[in-house]
Amino acid sequence: MTSFSGYLPYAFALIIAIPFLVLLRQFVFTYIKLKEQEIKLLSIKSNSENKTQSYERMTLFLERLKPSNLIQKFDKGLAVHEFIFLTEKSINEEFEYNSSQQLYLTKNSWKNIVDSKNAVIDLLHKTYEGLSSSPNLDEFKTVFIMNYMNSEDYISATIEDLRREILIIA
Repeated sequence: MTSFSGYLPYAFALIIAIPFLVLLRQFVFTYIKLKEQEIKLLSIKSNSENKTQSYERMTLFLERLKPSNLIQKFDKGLAVHEFIFLTEKSINEEFEYNSSQQLYLTKNSWKNIVDSKNAVIDLLHKTYEGLSSSPNLDEFKTVFIMNYMNSEDYISATIEDLRREILIIA
C-alpha cells in the first residue's frame, strides 16, 4: 500500500487537471471557430464594399459621360474634329481605367454601361456628320446636346438601373 500512496498526489493532480484540459481544449476550438466566422464575415463585408464602390465609380463614369458634362471638358479654341478626338479619347481612357469594375457588376449593368459609352461616341460622330461643312465648336456642342435630349436618355436609365441593383445588394 505504501507504493500506491506515493502516487496519490499525482493521481489527485491528474484528476483535477483533466477537466481543466478538456475545458481549455473546448475553449480553443470555440475560439478558432469564432475566428473563422469573423474572417468569413469580414470577407463578405469587404466584397460588399467592393461592390458598392464599383457601383459608385461606374455611376460617376456615367455622369461624366453625359453630353452636358462632356462639352465643358476642353478648351473653347479647339476645332470640332479635335474636340471629338479628345472627347472620345478621354471617354475610352476613363472606361479602360474602370473596366475592372465589371467583376462586381451584373452582366446586364455592365452591358448597359458599355452600350451607353458606345452610344455617346456614336452620337459625337453622327452629330459631326450631320452638320454643315464647317461648324464652329459652339454650334457643334449645341447640336450635340440637342441630339442627346431628343433621343432616349440611356445614361439616366442606366444610372437608375444601377441604383436599383445597389439597393438589392445593400
